[in-house]
Amino acid sequence: MNGIDGNYAELQAKLKIDCEKCSGLCCVALYCMKTDGFPANKDAGIPCKHLENDFRCDIHSKLVSKNMRGCLAYDCFGAGQKVTQQYGCGMDWKSASNQAGEIFQVFLIVFQLHQMAWYLIEALSLTFDEYLKSDIRELIFQNEQMTAQRPQEILCLDVEKYRQKVNQTLKEVSENITDSPSGYVKVKDFFGKDFKRANLEGKDFSMSLMIAANLEGCNLCHANFLGADMRDANIKNTDLSQSVFLTQMQINSAKGNINTKLPKNLSHPISWQGL
Repeated sequence: MNGIDGNYAELQAKLKIDCEKCSGLCCVALYCMKTDGFPANKDAGIPCKHLENDFRCDIHSKLVSKNMRGCLAYDCFGAGQKVTQQYGCGMDWKSASNQAGEIFQVFLIVFQLHQMAWYLIEALSLTFDEYLKSDIRELIFQNEQMTAQRPQEILCLDVEKYRQKVNQTLKEVSENITDSPSGYVKVKDFFGKDFKRANLEGKDFSMSLMIAANLEGCNLCHANFLGADMRDANIKNTDLSQSVFLTQMQINSAKGNINTKLPKNLSHPISWQGL
């Protein structure tokens, strides 16, 4: 398990953030609060005060020292560069200010679709059910078709209808890989829970509150973290290389170190350097 289907390696690579090809969309389109680790409170559609004219951040090298946790944790699943390139011809939210609102909305939609594509690609590697595999491939195909459309068409997509299909499919995959017995009522609140060195193999933590939970040294082989809130979770000296449905945003928001092992498609955040 956890081996990505080679047919989707190129697509998965496109779901990784590439700020050099983006017009700073996350620094403008998102609503931010200082209490969440951003430089200041700001409304959606208002540029961050640190965004420069070339779409670079003037405090990027100081994000760790300034404890900008929100900035450090955020990951757009490649939606930023995708939308920036879709508009093309030198257009961006700044040069085409009359279309800025549209650009921001497209970015938020593509972000959601890219996140679902990320999960679907991994789900394909977690099941041996050929019927389920066929459904997943069809959903990935639909995803690629939707994000390839013109911006005006993307704005008209029924994302919620598609999300319902994706959620049902991911639920089926999750039920097949976790150890939860039939009729099991899953606990979802593990705020500050001390699991240190516990055997959590195959545990279902999907959609759980894992804020500040201590997972140091735990056995997390095949543990499911789909949609789990892992802000400030302690994953130092922990092997998550065989855990499933993890995203870079979850890893960025957790507390790890050089000894933390991650799935091959994820990277150690810069905030862990020296730890």
